[in-house]
Amino acid sequence: MKSYIFFIAILFMSANLSYSQTFQIGVKGGVNFSNFYGNDLSNISSDVLLGFHAGGLINLKFGSVFSVQPELLISSQGAKLKNAVNKENFKATYFNIPLMLKFNIHSGIYAEVGPQAGFKIGENNNTNTDIKNLDTAIAGGLGYHSNSGFGIGARYIAGLSKVGDINFGGGVNPDYKNSTIQVSLFYTFFNN
Repeated sequence: MKSYIFFIAILFMSANLSYSQTFQIGVKGGVNFSNFYGNDLSNISSDVLLGFHAGGLINLKFGSVFSVQPELLISSQGAKLKNAVNKENFKATYFNIPLMLKFNIHSGIYAEVGPQAGFKIGENNNTNTDIKNLDTAIAGGLGYHSNSGFGIGARYIAGLSKVGDINFGGGVNPDYKNSTIQVSLFYTFFNN
């Protein structure tokens, strides 16, 4: 149900493109610091897995303060898990579609918040793990976007849905969700 609401919101924003005062098209990329959070971590330690993200964006401006920014990103996420017997990197690559509501705070500094849907396009695991095809999340961040189009941003993405059925020894199937910090560089065109 959450994914349907997300896609209806994207269609609504796309239909309102003609009502926005200005728009910018851009590219972005950067590094991911991802991990899992959730219950049943008592016998398993979890550590950060380094990954990447890259893709494009459209920033639809509604006045000088508010804008809506849908993005299409390829993103690698996961975690390093370790217990008394096993050690494994759980990594999945997603096609993420965040829909960020952005607020210009002052002179190019912005805050953003919004939902994200991720569709698994690949995984790299050696164990009997069933990573789900859909990953829903909520994201928030801060950044700076210059008048020339260059920008930098940091975003935290908290997963709302279980990553999948991870059998990491002892029959434990924890309720893990993705937790990702993204640091991005981006550039936009049509900067007014």
